[in-house]
Amino acid sequence: MRGKSLIAVLLFLVPTFAAGIVGYGLGHRSVDQPASADQRAGDIPFQSASYRDSVTNVVSASRQNAITRTVASVSPAVVGINVIEVRTVRYRSPWGDDPFFHFFGDQMYTQRVQELGSGFLISSDGYIVTNDHVAGNAKEITVTMTNGEKYKAELVGSDPVSDVALLKISGKSFPFLHLGNSDDVIIGEWAIAFGNPFGLFDVNNRPTVTVGVVSATGMNLQEQEGRVYKGMIQTDAAINSGNSGGPLVNADGEVIGVNAVIFTPNQGNIGLGFAIPINRVKTIIAQLRKSGKVEREFWTGIEVQTVDRRLARIFGLALAQGVIISDVEEGSPAARAGFVTGDVITAINGETVTDENSLAAILQDAKVGDVLKVKVLRNKKGMELPLKLEKRPG
Repeated sequence: MRGKSLIAVLLFLVPTFAAGIVGYGLGHRSVDQPASADQRAGDIPFQSASYRDSVTNVVSASRQNAITRTVASVSPAVVGINVIEVRTVRYRSPWGDDPFFHFFGDQMYTQRVQELGSGFLISSDGYIVTNDHVAGNAKEITVTMTNGEKYKAELVGSDPVSDVALLKISGKSFPFLHLGNSDDVIIGEWAIAFGNPFGLFDVNNRPTVTVGVVSATGMNLQEQEGRVYKGMIQTDAAINSGNSGGPLVNADGEVIGVNAVIFTPNQGNIGLGFAIPINRVKTIIAQLRKSGKVEREFWTGIEVQTVDRRLARIFGLALAQGVIISDVEEGSPAARAGFVTGDVITAINGETVTDENSLAAILQDAKVGDVLKVKVLRNKKGMELPLKLEKRPG
């Protein structure tokens, strides 16, 4: 038994010793042996070319991630937009009302103004989404693809209130983007903004990419020149002048918003960019594609006035807040929905109604066909009534 054990030990040591010799031959050199270039570089053990290649492949592979893959797949469907607007400019005489200079009175003239922005294809037959403030008043629209091709675009329709416009170029088999679900956006997830800042698209025929996270959702911004920005997605991905109309996408390459607003108090990006949620955009472009506009001239059939302290006291309300219905037109949408004189409207679609101004702000974004969820107080009891907005007959 002892002889067999000794033989086993020797059999174990022989390959180990041999491996040590081989290892010594690969990793060490004698004093007289000249060093190779690889050994001189940091005096590290010699590594075979195949080993170095494998390491290089691993490092290269690690550079490919969800963001780079998304950029590669999304970029071909992003476009640069150049527009020509014809604006009427009023020149006021420096002489004011001086009758001696009456012939220098105010002058009106037109001028052609070139603007730029971004957009993205949403169908293989050439429909493109952008902002109303990019192309809504354009007389000429030129779209530049990432392959350098340029197309004259038609303005299918535009909606100034939501700041959404729909364009169309002729052709087929265009690359296009998948529209995601902005209701499922997660605060903190990757947000990738594509666009044409400062006209850089024209330099190399490809969009500029910036990366950040979704900073917040459901942001209601102050009305700007009649544009109502509700439920906005906030991101710290850099959005600059010219990015308007470009897509904001998630790491799966789905469009979650349309870049629209930036805050630049210091004339530079400070990480406050906002995108119109894509679910809102979907409803707008469906109407633009159908009729070229969004019908916002609706009829409710109610008259209201702000609840002040006197009215609150008369109706026994705890707070002087909301609007009270002073009249309901017979046969109107409000009458059919069950509203009566004396109802106090306190909220619409979850937004608090404090006075007539807040009610007008809420309804400014509404359109024909919308069904509003209206909370009212009737005889001090709360209830919710559905109010469908209709176009006045005749």
